[in-house]
Amino acid sequence: QVHLVESGGGMVQAGNSLRLSCTASERAFTTYALGWFRQAPGKEREFVSSISASGVTTRFGDSMKGRFNISRDNAENRVYLQINTLEPEDTAVYYCAADPYSDVDSAQRFASFYDYWGQGTQVTVSS
Repeated sequence: QVHLVESGGGMVQAGNSLRLSCTASERAFTTYALGWFRQAPGKEREFVSSISASGVTTRFGDSMKGRFNISRDNAENRVYLQINTLEPEDTAVYYCAADPYSDVDSAQRFASFYDYWGQGTQVTVSS
């Protein structure tokens, strides 16, 4: 399987920002749509953001619009999630995932489209 490794999580104070990154072992990563999901204690895993293989299309979860941004660096087989003005409610394990089969301009919202997942990185936001 494609190996995905997240980094950039940690404990931060509310109001600060973080940039999470996810690096893939596979060069074909450049042709995959990519997504970020998160799961907080006691909650379902939820969609955060996704970006198409082309980079043209980005999508965000309904509760993430405004403070989140997603970008990719195909030369480095890497995808980023920028979270600004962190809130305690952002505390969760954040996972990156790769979707190898969607169209070049498609960015999916549903976990079932993603075949490869990272181990997750913990983000803890204190008030």
